[in-house]
Amino acid sequence: MKLSCQRCNVIPFLRVLVVALGFLTFLGGSLSVTPAWAEAEKDTTAKAPRAILKTKFGEMEIVLFPDLAPKHVESFVKLAKSGFYNGTIFHRVIPGFMIQGGDPLTKDPSNRSKYGTGGPGYTLPAEFSRVPHEKGILSAARTAADPNSAGSQFFVMVDKAPHLDGQYTIFGEVVKGVEVADTIVNQPRDLRDNPLERIEMTIEIVE
Repeated sequence: MKLSCQRCNVIPFLRVLVVALGFLTFLGGSLSVTPAWAEAEKDTTAKAPRAILKTKFGEMEIVLFPDLAPKHVESFVKLAKSGFYNGTIFHRVIPGFMIQGGDPLTKDPSNRSKYGTGGPGYTLPAEFSRVPHEKGILSAARTAADPNSAGSQFFVMVDKAPHLDGQYTIFGEVVKGVEVADTIVNQPRDLRDNPLERIEMTIEIVE
């Protein structure tokens, strides 16, 4: 009788143990699943060049994603090293959305009515990825009608914008100083979302 009671106690315990181990195995497998874009971004971050974007409100350190958008990164690095971006401004700021810059026409205050229309003299083909547009993401500006019309202009996200995912080319991310973007986006602006005061930038590449 004593042996029978021990057996009765052991069998339910073994059943619970088997179920628990099965659940933990399932949970462990679920937690180990990583989206393909996340793995690509992690690998890219480890070996990618970085950009230091300086403004009067502070600096943003940006890691670039050459594995995700090689042509966009190549162009951005080339332009930055040539001094193309130095003296340009953030000409469009929208709270809860993003800050945009990179237009060479913004170097001249008399071109205010043309801000947002300038470029490097060439365009880049779209390089879409699965990386989502979230705070700190660096993405290429383009005309709404043509996905292959990006040039030198870019924007930094200050919030999520899932409607842009898969529609605009992401080629970097702010890893330090994202609060600078928060400051910039909250500056007084006109009806065209152009800051009332100039917010000039310089960009240096660190490889």
